[in-house]
Amino acid sequence: MACNIVNFFMEVFYIKQELPINGQIRAKEVQLIGENGEKLGVVNLREALEIAEERKLDVVLVAPNSKPPVCRIMNYGKYKFEQAKKEKEAKKKQKTLEVKEIRITPNIEEHDFGFKAKNARKFIESGNKLKITVRFKGREINNSKMGENVLNRFIEELSDIAVVEKSPKLEGKNMFIMLAKKA
Repeated sequence: MACNIVNFFMEVFYIKQELPINGQIRAKEVQLIGENGEKLGVVNLREALEIAEERKLDVVLVAPNSKPPVCRIMNYGKYKFEQAKKEKEAKKKQKTLEVKEIRITPNIEEHDFGFKAKNARKFIESGNKLKITVRFKGREINNSKMGENVLNRFIEELSDIAVVEKSPKLEGKNMFIMLAKKA
């Protein structure tokens, strides 16, 4: 039971792999790089640990697959903090793309059409994608050409700022189009 819970958390929460440091390194000899990027050459791991301890820093294994493995002398806590800070900044700069939806009927009145078109324009100008859906009720589905005409009116109305990603398509009792901002 406890093992299943641990596996669940391992799958749900991605745990970033930690770099081996100091006593966790299993190689006998390593290619050592100083804290300023200078190459100190191939040294015994014990010597590398002594050098790092003198400077009050850590030996971090950065390239385990090379021959000999490459280690770097650095402040590992500071390195982890800076990496977390960079990831946080990258997340801030990411723009999430939203898909806004507007639902209409095939026999929409002129004022309602203008109101919905104005909202659609706002959504597209703010950088969102827009899905316009025409819902058919009862026997309206027999006259699906009316819904297609309404969608084509939206395309014409928004043609100056939007481009059609998906042309009018009928799925069940709904017909929709996808619009995105022009590049």
